[in-house]
Amino acid sequence: MAQPLTITKMKKMKHDRNPISVLTAYDYPSSKLAEEAGIDVILVGDSLGNAVLGYDTTIPVTLDDMVYHTRSVRRGAPNTFVVADMPFMTYRIGREATLRNAARLLQEGLANAVKLEGGADIADEVQALVHAGVPVMGHLGLTPQSINQIGGYKIQGKLEQEAAQLLRDAKALEEAGAFAIVLELVTEPIAEAISKELSIPTIGIGAGRGCDGQVLVYHDILQYSSPYREKRFVKTYADIGTTIRNAIGAYVSDVKTGAFPEEKHTFQLEPGTIVIPNLYGSGSSQGDEPTEQERKQTT
Repeated sequence: MAQPLTITKMKKMKHDRNPISVLTAYDYPSSKLAEEAGIDVILVGDSLGNAVLGYDTTIPVTLDDMVYHTRSVRRGAPNTFVVADMPFMTYRIGREATLRNAARLLQEGLANAVKLEGGADIADEVQALVHAGVPVMGHLGLTPQSINQIGGYKIQGKLEQEAAQLLRDAKALEEAGAFAIVLELVTEPIAEAISKELSIPTIGIGAGRGCDGQVLVYHDILQYSSPYREKRFVKTYADIGTTIRNAIGAYVSDVKTGAFPEEKHTFQLEPGTIVIPNLYGSGSSQGDEPTEQERKQTT
């Protein structure tokens, strides 16, 4: 059995130019399949709000949601490095609250590390977490928890000042002790430049080929949603959504037409077994005769 990755091993993978494969997962069966497929890191993203819980954004996702789903993922992938997102407003609210909330993800959710969105503005909280023994993955570029502030899902790093700020933020996270940084929807040249400047791995999602690893959403690579919205930065590896829909439709049709269940799906009694009298009795059976006490009461 392969040993799970560690922070030290991930840094070595960057040094050796061995790309790190990361996939989101939100429950036991998906994480089990991911581990069996050989994934390096599983991210329990707050994207579960969109992919699993039916929200339009990640903002409604709670800490309890994250603990529940992270614990489910851990049961399915006991030998994989698991990172759990800290959801909206579980940090940036003071060091003590940040530490307490992160502790729940490690102690109750059984995660190996947590992920926070932000740069230099959260460096002090990242440092506090690291000093407390909590491994931290950063997240720069498009930060979904700030979607209402940035006004939509926009490519980051197109302008010179944006690129410069991304690099400053990445450096600040590295200096604070983050072991890796996700770069989301960042222009490829900027993501590559940041990756070369850092000693810690960068994990890209829509950030091109220059990152030290890649992460995609489980439901995206499998088209496991309805309707499925195409994304330029996603490569689809299977259309599971259509397969599931067709399979359920076939089941519904079989039930309606009586094609299911067939005889092979049923269970029969042993030959000679009498069913009805044994289950319900009969008018002539001894059990229907009045008792001696009942006779006395009627006379």
